[in-house]
Amino acid sequence: MRFLSETTANGVSERPFTLGDVPGVLWTPAGATGGRPLLLMGHGGGWHKRAPGLVRRAERFAAEHGFAVAAIDAPGHGERPKSPQDERFVVEIGELLASGEPISPQVARHTAALARRAVPEWRAVLDALQELDGIGPEGPVGFWGLSLASVIGIPLAAAEPRIGAAVFGLAGHESLVGAASRVAVPVAFLLQWDDELVPREAGLALFDTFVSGEKTLHANPGGHLEVPAHEEEGAERFILRHLLGAAG
Repeated sequence: MRFLSETTANGVSERPFTLGDVPGVLWTPAGATGGRPLLLMGHGGGWHKRAPGLVRRAERFAAEHGFAVAAIDAPGHGERPKSPQDERFVVEIGELLASGEPISPQVARHTAALARRAVPEWRAVLDALQELDGIGPEGPVGFWGLSLASVIGIPLAAAEPRIGAAVFGLAGHESLVGAASRVAVPVAFLLQWDDELVPREAGLALFDTFVSGEKTLHANPGGHLEVPAHEEEGAERFILRHLLGAAG
């Protein structure tokens, strides 16, 4: 892991990094040393590691709760080049939207392919982060990500025993069922009742598949991008309860 720079504001240190060809950002309390909880945050499709909402949450977790927070660009997003498959996907989606055809099947297939690339990247980033003095290997780890980030985060949580709690949502497709059936950690799942990208029944079925002893579903009216602000507050309390409780 190579850090490119460091800036500090309002008690939070922000350090962009690269690990191989994967770019990311790490937020920590300024001058942090010793172990602490780590929250991995993913972004939605078409966004990147510095999406405004993601940065706002990361800075709050670092400044107010002492967390380390990391985000990386998903394949084909942010600073990462688009593959020929990524370019074809953009063209296909544009054509489907222009003709009024549904896009959810194409979105599900494309994001599943991105997840197969992103999961090993996230695991390598987690390995590198836990070697840092200001994080360490002993602290609890959580994941927060909706939409594309859930498509990546669910198989990541299934494969990665270090993740102890997760916020997922705005996702639902049969390609995720196998991974979800291996997720046993506490899960908070957000669902939009009128989601134009994820059929309601698919989101409900995915939630039902998690084998977590504690899982909670919050459903609200509205489309894919209309998650109410209060749900972010509830998800934050969920992460704090499980990760800080795990840290004693």
